[in-house]
Amino acid sequence: MLASNSNPPVNAISSALSGISAANERLRASSANIANLAATNQARSSAEAKSVDKRPEVEINIANEIVEQQSAAYAYVANLKVLQTQLNTTGALLDIKA
Repeated sequence: MLASNSNPPVNAISSALSGISAANERLRASSANIANLAATNQARSSAEAKSVDKRPEVEINIANEIVEQQSAAYAYVANLKVLQTQLNTTGALLDIKA
């Protein structure tokens, strides 16, 4: 057995928490972009899982930022549901074993 599959409930919880954190960072970056919209010469921040570097872009587009915030919110809620389902499943398994 591979180490990554040795404890699926913990892996599912860890994945859900990681997804929640990533969605939170996306929302933070987009919020900062909107807050900086009035400032001149501001580079656009982005949060990407593959890179910790910020990618500058020339303009901040409010419509794109709103879509990014909605997408991040949906990802956040989806990962919360994964976490809730895993915790409920683990609780049910513990009840069965008891």
